[in-house]
Amino acid sequence: MKYQRNTTLVSTFLIILVVFLCYSTSVLAHEVEVEDEREFDYSESSEKGPRHWGELKKEWHACKTGKLQSPIDMTSDRVEVFQKSEDLQMMYKPAQSIIKNRGHDISLQWPNKDAGSIKINGTEYFLQQAHWHSPSEHTINGTRYALELHMVHQSNDPNVKNNIVVVGLLYDFGSPNHFLSLLVGNISTMIDQIHEKPMGVIDPSLIERGCNKFYKYIGSLTVPPCTEGVTWIINRQTASVSKEQVHAIREAVHDYAEENARPLQRLNKRKIELYDPQAQPIKFKRLF
Repeated sequence: MKYQRNTTLVSTFLIILVVFLCYSTSVLAHEVEVEDEREFDYSESSEKGPRHWGELKKEWHACKTGKLQSPIDMTSDRVEVFQKSEDLQMMYKPAQSIIKNRGHDISLQWPNKDAGSIKINGTEYFLQQAHWHSPSEHTINGTRYALELHMVHQSNDPNVKNNIVVVGLLYDFGSPNHFLSLLVGNISTMIDQIHEKPMGVIDPSLIERGCNKFYKYIGSLTVPPCTEGVTWIINRQTASVSKEQVHAIREAVHDYAEENARPLQRLNKRKIELYDPQAQPIKFKRLF
């Protein structure tokens, strides 16, 4: 009888542990971004379009009620310019990767979370994945670009309030992008399917991140659940991408996401900082 009671206790404990781990993993996934999600789209006329994201699920309410939503327009007269940058370090390294068609975008992921990190004022945020939006979601002085890359990082420190950092890179049409050239062959074979492929070792430091001039502001994820408190770092210098590369990315995702850019969101008196070592400090104007 004593043995049976011990066995029952152990079995009960294991069941509780499995449920807890599954729940924790689910919460973390929803906090960062949806995966393989077909319950929203990008059509303004659709009942599942951006205007209705916050009504589709209760955990997506921030998409409708949030005050710190992304993307935004980095208009010059809203920006405060600084010569001295924050203590920002990017420390990436080669690691095993997979490429995944999530339906609403193409995502390059480092499953072991060992591809390096970005450190801001001493806090380290580890690279999770990178994905693309076409056309760009963020704009500069009203200009929308051909493509936008998001490199998503997350801190493991439970005491960090804003634990997600996204590094954004804008692309102009021009010569083929070297980093995308490494991936586009695999992307082209994933047309209209949600699946993944091993990519072997990929070094994220090969992504052309431009110069040390960048915008910084506090916003949100640009897809459901539109989690707020995301630190955005947008490179001011653009990269180059060919029309064929953008076409390959658009063709691979589902039809509803061929143009997968969320509309611009209100600034709501947020502060936008531009770090430019060569510029003179300029105070920004709050428009709304």
